[in-house]
Amino acid sequence: MKQRTLAGRSVSAIGLGGMPMSIEGRPDRPRSIATIHAALDAGITLIDTADAYHWHGDEVGHNESLIAEALKSYGGSTDDVVVATKGGHLRPGDGSWTADGSAKHLRQAAQESAKRLGVEQIGLYQFHRPDPEVPFEESVGVLKELLDEGLIALAGVSNTDVDQIRQANDLLDGRLASVQNQFSPSFRTSQGELELCAELGIAFLPWSPLGGITNAAGLGDKFAPFAEVASERGVSPQVVCLAWELALADVVIPIPGASRPETITDSATAADLELSSDELARLNAAG
Repeated sequence: MKQRTLAGRSVSAIGLGGMPMSIEGRPDRPRSIATIHAALDAGITLIDTADAYHWHGDEVGHNESLIAEALKSYGGSTDDVVVATKGGHLRPGDGSWTADGSAKHLRQAAQESAKRLGVEQIGLYQFHRPDPEVPFEESVGVLKELLDEGLIALAGVSNTDVDQIRQANDLLDGRLASVQNQFSPSFRTSQGELELCAELGIAFLPWSPLGGITNAAGLGDKFAPFAEVASERGVSPQVVCLAWELALADVVIPIPGASRPETITDSATAADLELSSDELARLNAAG
């Protein structure tokens, strides 16, 4: 697996998004464990989760516990695996999403995430989503405290705009490790944030990086070039999509979600697909 840099640390160029294994429609636990093990077998060393990745209101941290179990039961070494989790986004259990970006909540959430993951220090802790009821500087300020105290090794933000990224990096004294925003062929609104991350050397982790490409046949022109290149190369459209994102900037580390071993195994091969300049031009124009 080719590598990329996350705040000075080497991680796999393709990560694993854990969300599909814990929300509505999730698979059984054995299949989820097998999916995480397949990711590790493929050389993936960045796994993204969140305390809010659960279904029912009484199972906060379901995905974190699942990942901890999978890492513990894996037959090989997991010393180089970075588990990235998030706090500040909540699911009451009625299908809705709410926010709590208060310093008190984030501190407690990080402590509880560390316990579920079975670690003394969280590899990467990310503020999940700005809370309109809480000043952004308060939310990021507690990340700085957790960083200084050593509970978290790296700090990141998610679902933020250009101004918030600059502000977070300033508040963290230049130590903002990552930005996790939605980005895919069908959702390129975060292009400006991606470019800023490339300028500052901050890892950009696209969430939902496939953007529904598995249903490309019914999604029109935005996905047609990806399917065409995939057919020409003899790979899946998903692999072409991830390879395209990797080619956008050296700081990009896609984290495709998966709930089947074969899905993440396929996605991992994108790290080895080198697209030509002509192919990239075709894919860039599709937006």
